[in-house]
Amino acid sequence: MADSRSALVLTNPYDVTADMVLRLLSERQVPVVRLDPGADLHAGASLTATYRTGEQRGTLRTASRILDTTRVRSVWVRRPSPYGPPPRLCDRLGDQDRRFAAEQALWGAGGILASLPGARYVNHPWNNRAAEFKPAQLAIAQRCGFLVPSTVITNEPEEARKFVASHHGGVVYKPLWNTEYRVDDQPHSIWVRDVHGDEITDAVSACPHLFQTRVDKAFDVRVTAVGDRTFGVRIDSPDLDWRRRQDLMTCTPVEIPAAVTRAVTAYLTELRLVYGAFDFAVTASGDWYFLECNPNGQWAWQPGGTTAAIAHAIDDQLEKGPRT
Repeated sequence: MADSRSALVLTNPYDVTADMVLRLLSERQVPVVRLDPGADLHAGASLTATYRTGEQRGTLRTASRILDTTRVRSVWVRRPSPYGPPPRLCDRLGDQDRRFAAEQALWGAGGILASLPGARYVNHPWNNRAAEFKPAQLAIAQRCGFLVPSTVITNEPEEARKFVASHHGGVVYKPLWNTEYRVDDQPHSIWVRDVHGDEITDAVSACPHLFQTRVDKAFDVRVTAVGDRTFGVRIDSPDLDWRRRQDLMTCTPVEIPAAVTRAVTAYLTELRLVYGAFDFAVTASGDWYFLECNPNGQWAWQPGGTTAAIAHAIDDQLEKGPRT
């Protein structure tokens, strides 16, 4: 039986970022159970929860551990695999049955793991989902005091054309979600890019599109926030979207203005997040424009000292144990 003070880490087996945090937890002698619920529950692991008036009990069994889920110290929702049907039965199940099995796994196992009494979540999966909607990010960023580039989200082509025409400094297009996309059967990323009025066709009416004023930036900044701690990295890249060719970018630690730190804290509080990866465009005059916040963004690509500090900050959160 795993120690009642165990941390539960939900992630896939290929997540080397999680490995770094797990090593630190081991050094601190914090017991850990690692689980990829979307895969492991089809490969021998089991999860049971019982509810009755005045009582909740639960047990997670893996190949090496038995965990009382009502006494979990903390849960790190890192990068678990999507819930799906049992692979061994896929060839025997029709589309409807596969969809049924996958959705029952999500709403059943996912619901159990999101409802562990007293556990500290980094972040709670439902808070993660709520924080991923870009329109909500922009609305909350304004309320928290960030500078926000002028933005329109619309499925009306003429509104999009008017927006582009009224912003002479340039406009960019951003997808509202990183939907899996393929071209010639190869994975294809949709990057942030400049857009001109004559490119906007009636196809915009097919779904909402996000158009935003192009910030005349001197550089980008990634601010990684963990609890009340923030870590800033300046990103210099030849590309509008630095994610496109990360081998060409350079990263150096940068000081975060106090006003930005206060706004980050307010943002995390409003969305009930412990962790957030904030992206900013910074102008030559020193204005920091909020672009987005990924509530579960990657962080191990940053300079070694920053990466180590973030790992320790996450470990601090996971070691704290039940919320009070």
